[in-house]
Amino acid sequence: MAKIGLTGGFTPLPEGMYVFRVKSAEYNEQFGKLKLVFETKDGKTHTEQFNLLNDKGQPNEGAYNAFSYLARTLLDDFDRDEIDEQELVGRYVKCAIEHNVVPAKDGNGTRTFAHLGRDKEVAYGFDEDAPAPAPAPPDAAIDLDAILGL
Repeated sequence: MAKIGLTGGFTPLPEGMYVFRVKSAEYNEQFGKLKLVFETKDGKTHTEQFNLLNDKGQPNEGAYNAFSYLARTLLDDFDRDEIDEQELVGRYVKCAIEHNVVPAKDGNGTRTFAHLGRDKEVAYGFDEDAPAPAPAPPDAAIDLDAILGL
């Protein structure tokens, strides 16, 4: 019988500044649960979850505020009123990972939870010095045939 090796367990990202790319976004509208998976340049991941509805099915203002700020930063558009969560996939943000150490529920030691810090900045790639993409001129005509080579 083959043996399967085991890992040392889950280890949260160390505290510090990171540039993240949103790897995936899943939203369960019925339960108000949003899960964003971020990845670093070297492939390490961090998951951030937002409970947009409370236990009574009412909007959770704190979670909505935190998510709204993150989403607007990721999109570099602070005038947005709504989004589709898939618009966030592939976007970048620069922010800190902060740890929250709490006693374990079973009374054996502590547990460390990692989360994105409050200060967030728009990023345009893993290279922190990457320039922002040039905005399209207003009312610019787009020639799809030229773009698609037709």
